Amino acid sequence: MAILMKLNLPRSLFALLAACMLLMPAQLQAERIKDLADIEGVRGNALIGYGLVVGLNGTGDSGTSSPFTVNSITALLERLGVNVRADISKMKPKNIAAVMVTTELPAFARPGQQLDITVSSIGDSKSLRGGTLLVTPLLGGDGKPYAVAQGGLSIGGFAAAGKGGNTTKNHPTAGRIPNGARVERAAPHGLYADQEQVVLSLRRPDFTTARTMQNAINAKLGEGMARATDSGTIKVWNPKGNAIDLIADLEQIDLDIDHRAVVVVDERTGTIVMGQEVRIDKVAVAHGNITVSVSENPEVSQPNAFAGGQTATVDRTNVDVSEDEAKLVVLPKQVSLSELVSALNAVGATPSDLIAVLQAIKAAGALHADLRTM
Repeated sequence: MAILMKLNLPRSLFALLAACMLLMPAQLQAERIKDLADIEGVRGNALIGYGLVVGLNGTGDSGTSSPFTVNSITALLERLGVNVRADISKMKPKNIAAVMVTTELPAFARPGQQLDITVSSIGDSKSLRGGTLLVTPLLGGDGKPYAVAQGGLSIGGFAAAGKGGNTTKNHPTAGRIPNGARVERAAPHGLYADQEQVVLSLRRPDFTTARTMQNAINAKLGEGMARATDSGTIKVWNPKGNAIDLIADLEQIDLDIDHRAVVVVDERTGTIVMGQEVRIDKVAVAHGNITVSVSENPEVSQPNAFAGGQTATVDRTNVDVSEDEAKLVVLPKQVSLSELVSALNAVGATPSDLIAVLQAIKAAGALHADLRTM
């Protein structure tokens, strides 16, 4: 449960959110093991490849800034039996772009399965719109090819330019090809149906969550079936020799878990997010703003006609300092998030100001939560 405060929201909306929160009792959240932990040995693998996109409308790489594109074209044509070494200096690949192709090979992927791929320019191409990716092997971390990519790109933007200006929408130098790669080699994995135990790895290690998960599994499958070895690992025995059925049963077990008390602030957008576990001690807060305004009003000094002087510019600087009235508010020791939000709103500050208030309360040791700045 969290409250989101945005810089452009009216204060009346905060009051409404706080009033609604008062009617909601704080309680633990029920989540499935499937949403909390991963299975050791079941993971995807990143694939990467270098390729060429052809068929561009004059928006490809230049031969001078991207010489590797020319070299790649030469090597490709020679493999196809076309000798272009004699004319390589005259080659201008305006309709071709060098690209990197990336995707993720899912766990247990089998030959013939199709994957979506992302294609990104690595040269000085202006746009990949309308291009076609040529056959590109996709390599895993071990340097072996696991898939082959090819197809027409789908670009969500465009770029157009003339002598007097240019316009660009979205990002025209990166695109996707749905089902653009086909798996050629089975994905490696570390899970087998007859293994002795299944290991669960918490996505957010926490000792309380690990113990709760251990107890919930033992209550569902039998005492001694699961044992937490640290804050992020739970080992579950597989006595029937069928890890697939065991994992399916584990994923559906619900847990009542709590979360760390965290306050996340984003100073760029004035966003504040607080979890329901956040608490503060009794503290007094006064917040005001000081505004300094500096203006320059230069004046021209003109001498008399027969004085023999010169016209000169005289600087005139006006400095105005104003300080807003600070409102001192006592924030009592809170027992719920809604009451905390109501008390902070009583300070009369905007979300950007509240960020400074929360940082000061944390520095005073009265905020019992992790304060994280994005």
